[in-house]
Amino acid sequence: MEVQGMRIGHGYDVHRLAEGRKLILGGVDIPWERGLLGHSDADVLTHAVMDALLGAAGLGDIGKHFPDTDAAYAGADSLELLARVTALMGEKGFSVGNVDATILAQRPRLAPYIPQMRDNLARVMGVGLEYVNVKATTEEGLGFTGSGEGMAAHAVALIERQ
Repeated sequence: MEVQGMRIGHGYDVHRLAEGRKLILGGVDIPWERGLLGHSDADVLTHAVMDALLGAAGLGDIGKHFPDTDAAYAGADSLELLARVTALMGEKGFSVGNVDATILAQRPRLAPYIPQMRDNLARVMGVGLEYVNVKATTEEGLGFTGSGEGMAAHAVALIERQ
């Protein structure tokens, strides 16, 4: 049973850091010595947001819609994939209510880039900036993100019936 037509979803993504790759988070190309390894642009933030939206709508996950076995998605711009997810949600009668996301990364410092990440995500999802929140945290040197092996992101999305 839906409560007043609202549904919530959670998304999580993780990618290994690698030499020779761009670091793209929320569609922002961040200058750094390493980037995230993946079939697409490996934007962990945008991937987590897409999975949260798809989960809330009961539409599976990004692996179902954009499989890494499909050459069409090699190097894909994750913001373009987010636009497709948002359109699919609209076709199914849902709209984005709000999104709250957290990036887990020891380095680099991400705070200067967060306003542009928020702006990119809000623009692509067709919502006001006040409906998108992005945070970043370190893991105090613990685990794979703390040791600098990779980055991860969590996202929670509230969607509504149109």
